[in-house]
Amino acid sequence: MKFLTMVKTLNPEVASQPPAALMAAIVQLGMEAGARMTETGGMALAGTVTTRKGQMITDGPFAEAKEMVGGYAIYELETDAEVVAWTTRFVELHRQHWPEWDGEVTVLQLQQFSMAG
Repeated sequence: MKFLTMVKTLNPEVASQPPAALMAAIVQLGMEAGARMTETGGMALAGTVTTRKGQMITDGPFAEAKEMVGGYAIYELETDAEVVAWTTRFVELHRQHWPEWDGEVTVLQLQQFSMAG
């Protein structure tokens, strides 16, 4: 099964720059995950498109995306429990190395649809 995890900092006014020790620990965790983690990277807000009560609301595109909103990882794993375990380890690294960080990781199972007609 394929899973997408998305990291969001809930208090960017306090926790704006991750410490080097955290980044090193995250790299080590990624190396341990190996082929189970197929892709990873950062995310910056480029814009939003919303519809509410029949009205289209757009915000963006933003000319400069200076702030990283968070990060993501894509995993190929056998069970939901495995992705929760990897994500728990990832968040634990934040708790250990960056205690002032408040954040959350959303875990989504990716569903693939056939495009055949």
